[in-house]
Amino acid sequence: MSWSAAQYVQFEAERNRPIHDLLARIPTTNVRRAIDIGCGPGNSTELLQARFPDAALNGIDNSADMIAAAQKRLSAVHFAVEDIAAWTDPGPFDLILANAALQWVPDHAALLPKLIAKLAPGGSLAVQIPDNLDEPAHQLMRDVAAEEPWAATLAGAGAAHANRYPADWYYRALHGRVAGIDIWRTTYYHQLAGGPGAVVEWFKGTGLRPFLDRLDNAQQAAFLERYGSRIATAYPALADGMVLLPFPRLFIVATRKA
Repeated sequence: MSWSAAQYVQFEAERNRPIHDLLARIPTTNVRRAIDIGCGPGNSTELLQARFPDAALNGIDNSADMIAAAQKRLSAVHFAVEDIAAWTDPGPFDLILANAALQWVPDHAALLPKLIAKLAPGGSLAVQIPDNLDEPAHQLMRDVAAEEPWAATLAGAGAAHANRYPADWYYRALHGRVAGIDIWRTTYYHQLAGGPGAVVEWFKGTGLRPFLDRLDNAQQAAFLERYGSRIATAYPALADGMVLLPFPRLFIVATRKA
């Protein structure tokens, strides 16, 4: 899947909100070694560094473009292009941060125990997963993808979003493997300037990628035009030209036994 760091950071302040909230709930205080898996352009790594300034930090992401942006942002941190599912570093880590990343990784039932095993005693796995597949922005992606002339080309594209589960599933998957589990869900109402078009720009950096990657430039333009017209109805501009984007997110902090 192709990723653009420049597209992603258009809404960096809004995307950073859940990272602040996640980092504030980490009980581990003596963090000597930490890693940001699925680090993107380094915005989450930068906030991780600010929260634990004495920790030795690393970051991985499967996008070379994202890693280049992260390395430019934080030259002293070691970043590498790696796939979370194939990541073999055994640790131990005092903190593994996975912000808006695990929804792109399959088989969470196998993945979570592997990540917990990489934690040092008393270490924490801190996860934030977008929980917005039932929101209009995602529903409309699937609706437009099922229409002509894209139905055949985009068949199955939405499956890339399927790697996420409800809170009770994660609780059951982690229960007995860790000393403590903190799970919560928050809906952010992001105030975006530029009306409904801003919603389209937001998802061009994330949720639309599996669809757009299968289309050529002309097809992308036509797809985005039809998607944008539907978005304008679902997310109307307010009197001041702003649009509110409700965005639910699921948070998990699992702490290994000391």
